[in-house]
Amino acid sequence: MIVEGLYRIGRQDPAPIGAEAALAVPRPDGGVEIYTASTDPHADRDLAAACFALEPERVKVVVTGVPGAMGDREDPGIQLALGLLALRTGHPVKLVATREESFLGHPHRHPTLLRYRHHADSDGRLLKVEAQILMDAGAYADSSSESLAAAVAFACGPYVVPHAFVEGWAVRTNNPPSGHVRGEGAMQVCAAYEGQMDKLAAQLGLDPAELRMRNVMATGDLLPTGQTVTCPAPVAELLRAVRDFPLPALPMDDPDGSEDDWLLPGGPDGAGEPGAVRRGVGYGLGMVHMLGAEGADEVSTATVKVSGSVATVICAAVETGQGFTTLARQIVQDVLGIEEVHVAPVDTDQPPSGPAGHGRYTWVSGGAVERAARMVRTQLLQPLAHQFGMSTELLTIADGKITSYDGVLSTTVAEALDGKELWATAQCRPHPTEPLDDTGQGDAFVGMAFCAVRAVVDVDIELGSVRVVEMAVAQDVGRVLNPAQARARIEAGITQGIGAALTENLRTANGLVRRPNLTAYALPTALDTPDVHIVKLVEERDVVAPFGAKAISAVPVVTSPAAVASAVRAATGRPINRLPIRPQTAAGVAQGAAGMPGTSGV
Repeated sequence: MIVEGLYRIGRQDPAPIGAEAALAVPRPDGGVEIYTASTDPHADRDLAAACFALEPERVKVVVTGVPGAMGDREDPGIQLALGLLALRTGHPVKLVATREESFLGHPHRHPTLLRYRHHADSDGRLLKVEAQILMDAGAYADSSSESLAAAVAFACGPYVVPHAFVEGWAVRTNNPPSGHVRGEGAMQVCAAYEGQMDKLAAQLGLDPAELRMRNVMATGDLLPTGQTVTCPAPVAELLRAVRDFPLPALPMDDPDGSEDDWLLPGGPDGAGEPGAVRRGVGYGLGMVHMLGAEGADEVSTATVKVSGSVATVICAAVETGQGFTTLARQIVQDVLGIEEVHVAPVDTDQPPSGPAGHGRYTWVSGGAVERAARMVRTQLLQPLAHQFGMSTELLTIADGKITSYDGVLSTTVAEALDGKELWATAQCRPHPTEPLDDTGQGDAFVGMAFCAVRAVVDVDIELGSVRVVEMAVAQDVGRVLNPAQARARIEAGITQGIGAALTENLRTANGLVRRPNLTAYALPTALDTPDVHIVKLVEERDVVAPFGAKAISAVPVVTSPAAVASAVRAATGRPINRLPIRPQTAAGVAQGAAGMPGTSGV
């Protein structure tokens, strides 16, 4: 059995909620200080110094706070222009980009064209996958190699595929720049290979979830790059969890109309006849990589200082909304038993911690903070242990008090310090990866995370409008460090994925962005967000990761667009091969569609 498909993924804008702004101030030594919302200040400093023909020590980048970041904050465009102006004029220069300027200038998700051919036996077992991936890198292709590496490595998805032939290109064009956006590369191929799985299930007459279950990957299986998946890969468990979760009830008939009319696809006063609504259920399985790829040197340094009853963390990991400052405080509170923990502002006078994204800060920077805190703990407890003739392992710290298991010793952290300040600096550097060779083989990734999503949608087959009713999510998280933040980041990732599936497409004509504003570019709002049920978080710790934790927010972004497209296919029977899904694509019902019959009052 062979199925083929051609898929198109549109240009998604990161659309950060805060303005892009910066200030550059010339220094007396002929250098410059740049105050900006950078997520990788040391890389920005080094690039700026090279552009200004200055030594890195004469350029300082101070992070002023990041009001939202989806990858675009790694672009150094504003900083370079401001620094040059400040050096040239000898005066401070500031810039605040309008929303239109942001749309035009910062990087977007790579628009991608994908051609797939899947081969399977009569039982639905995958035999071979052939794929061609063409990514629009825009004007510069600065970081497109990273997106392309993820795309080709994950082109077959979290499935066992004995044979694969994958070709990928990232091409410079005269279009706006493309770059880092959550799940880059992995999101585009997920929409394509899940579309292929739906086609294969339809050809074989199998339930889409059952077909996926017959092919899911597990720990010990191989990627198309030849890399063995050594991390926990509970893909079957995730799929089973969302498949078995109860479906939402169908709406009751309401022929006269009521306040519930807004539940119809299209929104209030915009829906057609309730009888034209069809319900569909679809599935998506996705994966992302942790940390950088293909030989990226991941290293982070952290310093922990303790004075009295206060601890301070100094680390260049930038808080972008992912919760690193909360995590750092939790780590120090847990290791040192000190309630008051401050995280110092970030600048390039501190040792580098790498860019935000791909779980670097949870994994690498969190690991550095933990090691530094444990070194301070040892400094604090060793004199007491020596004084009482016991091992430090017999001492505990909690709520600012140090006690021994036998109760002989009981003192406060402040008393043990006796006016001294203790501090320690530590590094965390995961095992290295390697670039893919000329044949596309190599261990390019440190680890991976997986997710399963089941989407339930209502489609108005006359208007082509789509309403997402519910998203059920099961995710491989390694270990949950902060339950509230984990839930919030999964829900946010699902919402961003729904935008990519239904509304977000930054259109261009002859290399120019058409209508670069938030009126034309439709971001999902609270009214577009469905019920999100996190049905299972699989906490199978990755032994090579500090705390065993994995990044959380990217993999729901990768998986949810594919699940929504799958559900629209189920409702209409039509080939949904383009994201975002256009009304003319979703309108009508193909013969043999699997969607539920329309009901009034949806």
